[in-house]
Amino acid sequence: ALLPFEPQAHERLGGPVCSYVGHPMIEKQAWIDGLDTRELRLKLGLAAGRPVICVLPGSRPNEVRHLMRPFGQAIGRLMERVGPVEVIIPVVPSVRALIEEALVEWPVPPHLISGEEDKFKAFRLANASLAASGTVTLELAMSGAPMVVAYRVGPLTAKLRFLLKVSSVVLANHVLDENVFPELLQEDCEPEKLSQTILPLLSDTPERRRQLAALSRIRSRMLLTEGAPSERAAEITLSAMGAIALPSRADAVELKKAS
Repeated sequence: ALLPFEPQAHERLGGPVCSYVGHPMIEKQAWIDGLDTRELRLKLGLAAGRPVICVLPGSRPNEVRHLMRPFGQAIGRLMERVGPVEVIIPVVPSVRALIEEALVEWPVPPHLISGEEDKFKAFRLANASLAASGTVTLELAMSGAPMVVAYRVGPLTAKLRFLLKVSSVVLANHVLDENVFPELLQEDCEPEKLSQTILPLLSDTPERRRQLAALSRIRSRMLLTEGAPSERAAEITLSAMGAIALPSRADAVELKKAS
């Protein structure tokens, strides 16, 4: 398992034996912590004193189509309250054209960046992030980045919402077993609610302090007591193989001939 809550879920549901080996993100932790965010600030020419918001509208075309408009309008509402802001959007090639097309309606031209290094620098540099629900919320958490999570799907898919049986769609909340990071889904994913939820994360508020405390707990729950995820996964695999009577090489050759 890549997430620390998964073994308990297997046990509760009567699934096979399951071991937490650590998420691959753990092996990047020292690298992430050592990134120099000043380089990105200078590269993008970010204005001193302005809040920096990282916006992540997803990596799939449908996500971008559903989220770019409310995200852009939320930034506009936020600027009415706090003044000018700097917005950074990490993009992947598959949706770059869609994002650029949607930016025509945005109240501020964001900085588009690409590449793993600049993405994680943006996470660490931003005062807050507005993100589509997905794996990126775990990347933000491991980067120590306060966040608001949102998601919106089409009306047909939305009708299946009653099948959702979990308390949160945010991976970081599941790791904590507590809904610390706000999630605004479907009808709640609208500009006014989004802007109101991001606003307190831009200054020293109880909401921001609560998230920062939770982010440090996520790290402690994700990290292994020793070793790296790849090493731990290999150890468990070899241990499981040792408990199985594997065929000898000669037997394997005979089996192959027979087949």
